[in-house]
Amino acid sequence: MTRDDERIQRAQEGPIVGGLPDAPGILTALNLTPRLGVHLRGLADELLVHDFDGATLRRAEREMLATAVSAGNDCFYCMDSHGAFATALLERDGDTHLTPLIDDLKLGSLKPFDPKMRALLHIAGTVRRNPLELAAADVDAAKAAGATDADVQLAVLIASAFSMYNRMVDGFRAMTPPTAEAYRERAGAIAEHGYSAPVALPIPGAG
Repeated sequence: MTRDDERIQRAQEGPIVGGLPDAPGILTALNLTPRLGVHLRGLADELLVHDFDGATLRRAEREMLATAVSAGNDCFYCMDSHGAFATALLERDGDTHLTPLIDDLKLGSLKPFDPKMRALLHIAGTVRRNPLELAAADVDAAKAAGATDADVQLAVLIASAFSMYNRMVDGFRAMTPPTAEAYRERAGAIAEHGYSAPVALPIPGAG
């Protein structure tokens, strides 16, 4: 079964938990209570949008980490939405030559990336899979490739947070579009305003 086939199959599934808002993906969790939505959006902003002291990762690279973690967890809603957000940021910044890397991430390939990003993606993937498998040697390799301590911190935090977002989406079996194109319309607003700004509401995913 291809990745596209898996996406279509997932899109045919409906919620299995009662009393949920009529909303797709992570919007299901965001709309359960007003305060929960504020905190989940705020966490996404802190990890993906706002300055993180000492970090060199650009916003598009942070979105790529979220995309890779979500792909590893087979969460199509989060994988496709954050892949679209990363693409919008690359296009905004004039880095369209890097957009094919998003498809590589969805397929689990790290080879096309530079050594620093590859090392950070490896760290995020390890934390997603089993955090106790992360070794000092992995951190040392990332730093030797040019990553800062803050970059490594972000990789760990993004992997942890998006594993949580992924499980919210798929644990509820929240509605998921059958095509990645569904997220493109909202991607520009996320690129410009992040996750908590009123202009970004509603959006097809903060996770």
